[in-house]
Amino acid sequence: MSNERHGLSIGLDRVGNEFFVSIKAVGRLTHEDYQLITPMIDAALIKVNQPKVKVLFDATELKGWELRAAWDDFKLGLKHGSDFDKIALFGNRDWQEVSAKIGNWFVSGEIKYFESYSDAITWLKN
Repeated sequence: MSNERHGLSIGLDRVGNEFFVSIKAVGRLTHEDYQLITPMIDAALIKVNQPKVKVLFDATELKGWELRAAWDDFKLGLKHGSDFDKIALFGNRDWQEVSAKIGNWFVSGEIKYFESYSDAITWLKN
């Protein structure tokens, strides 16, 4: 059994007068992680019509996905793509910047990659 930490945590943060959903991904995400988190995301977003949600996605400790988990992530993005206004992807790896660009194809809102937490927050607030 592995003791390597992995998974997703979700919260609601406020900076100034702006609220946003914060998601932090840690380790290498698995299909089982998505089986647990998907119903929570579904429940949190089911009543969102207006305004659309702003998200800070902290990927600084994300190592990647199992193949099946990557598919789960893709399906989740398709399902909720129209619920988002802005997604700030805060990371530290080149592939994460590419992921943000690809994500823009599937999300009605805008996804932008940042290597600076404060730049990500500033962009979300505007």
